[in-house]
Amino acid sequence: MLESKAGFQALFEYATVGILVVGNGGQIELANPFIEKLFGYTHAELVRQPVEILIPETFRAKHVQYREAYAQKPKVRPMGEGLNLLGRRKDGSEFPVEISLGHYELEEKQLSVAFITDITERKRHRDELEAKVKERTLELTQSLEREKELNEMKSRFVSIASHEFRTPLSTILSSVALVAAYNKPEQEDKRKKHIDRINSAVQNLTNILNDYLSLDKLGQGKIEIIKESFDLHRFASDTAEELHGMLKPEQHINIEHTGGTTVFQDKKILKNVLLNLLSNAIKYSGAEQEINLSLKVDPHSVLIQVKDQGIGIPLEEQKNLFTKFFRAKNASNIQGTGLGLYIVSRYVELLDGNISFSSTPGQGSAFIVEFPQSSPTL
Repeated sequence: MLESKAGFQALFEYATVGILVVGNGGQIELANPFIEKLFGYTHAELVRQPVEILIPETFRAKHVQYREAYAQKPKVRPMGEGLNLLGRRKDGSEFPVEISLGHYELEEKQLSVAFITDITERKRHRDELEAKVKERTLELTQSLEREKELNEMKSRFVSIASHEFRTPLSTILSSVALVAAYNKPEQEDKRKKHIDRINSAVQNLTNILNDYLSLDKLGQGKIEIIKESFDLHRFASDTAEELHGMLKPEQHINIEHTGGTTVFQDKKILKNVLLNLLSNAIKYSGAEQEINLSLKVDPHSVLIQVKDQGIGIPLEEQKNLFTKFFRAKNASNIQGTGLGLYIVSRYVELLDGNISFSSTPGQGSAFIVEFPQSSPTL
C-alpha cells in the first residue's frame, strides 16, 4: 500500500540518502535503493527483517530498548545525539553514520522513518582536522615552553654572570697585575702561581659559557652524533691535561686503563662528558686529594669512572643530582651553574649509554658512565 503512493515512491527511488520505514515492532517495512546499496542487502533481504540487522551486534540489545522507548514517545530528532553511531553492512564491516528520526501514522499504524547518511568521508576529514589541530597545539605549547625556558635561562644567566663571572675576572685582573710586577728571574715561582690562577679562572669562565651553549643546543635538538675510531687512553690523557690549570696544589689525576684501547664513539660529546666530570671532581675536592679516572674497554661495552675524595653529596639531595640548575647545599660557596650533571646525563643518553653514581658526604663521589662498544659500519 505504501509503495502505491507515487510521490513517496519517487522519493524512495531517487533520494541520495538512505531511508527506512520501520514498524512499531521494529521490522523494516520499506527500504529505498540507497539503503540497499549502503548496507549491501537486496530489497528482499531487508523487508520484514528487524532493523537491528543494520546495527553492530554489540549495540543491538541496547538499540531494542531505545527503539521501544522512542515508539512510546516519538518525535522528530537526531538519533544518538552526541554519540558516534555505526552501521553494519551485510559483509560485517562497520562504518560511521548520522541518523535523523521522524514518525507518522498510516491507517492507524505507527511508523518511524530513519534518514541515514554515511559520514565516513566527513569523519575522516574531521579526524584529520582534529589531528592537525592537536599537532599545531602541541607545537604552540612546545614553543611557549621553549620561550619560557629561554627566558628562565636568560634570567639565570644574568644572575650567574653577575655573581660567578665577578670572582674569576677579579682573579684574572689581579693576577695579571702581579705577573707584570714579578719580572725578576728569582720571582719565577710567583709568576707561575699567578699564571696558574689565571688559567684556572679562564677555565671556570669557559665552563660556564660551555654549559649554557650545550644546554641551548640540547634544547633545540641541534646536536648531531658523528662517531669515529680513536684511542680512548690517549684521548682521556689529553682531556685531563687540558684541566691542568684548574688543579689545586698537589692535586693529581690518575688514569688507569684496562682492556682494549680503541673505541668508536662521538669524540666531541665524550670529551664534554669527561671535562665536566673531571672539572667537578677538581672543584669539589681539596688540595692534595687525588682524582682517579678509570677506563675499561671490552668487546661489548666501554666503562668510564671518575672518582674523587671530595665533599660528597648530601644523601637527601642525591635524588635531584641530574636536575637542571640543581646545586647541593654544601656546594653553595663553590663556583658552578648547576647545569653540568644535567648536561652530562643528556649527552650520555645521546651515546645510548647510562650514568650512575655513588657518594658519601665528606668522603667523595664516583660517577660511572657506560655505553655500548660499537664498530664502524663496513
